Amino acid sequence: MDTSFLQDELRQIENEVVASERRSAELEALVAEKRRQRLDTENEETELHGMRESQRFRQQDRQRILSLMQP
Repeated sequence: MDTSFLQDELRQIENEVVASERRSAELEALVAEKRRQRLDTENEETELHGMRESQRFRQQDRQRILSLMQP
């Protein structure tokens, strides 16, 4: 089986995972700062929830691709 396509897909997903983790960390820090200042965090928390859900899907895709690459 030619795995070059799968390797490209895996590389793309891993890049997305890293970028999403970075953005999630930034949002978590923003939420913590806004809470400290007793400001509304609803929008950030909603975005963070969506990002976490998307991250779960990316991780599932990653696992699927890795399993397809197994000999």
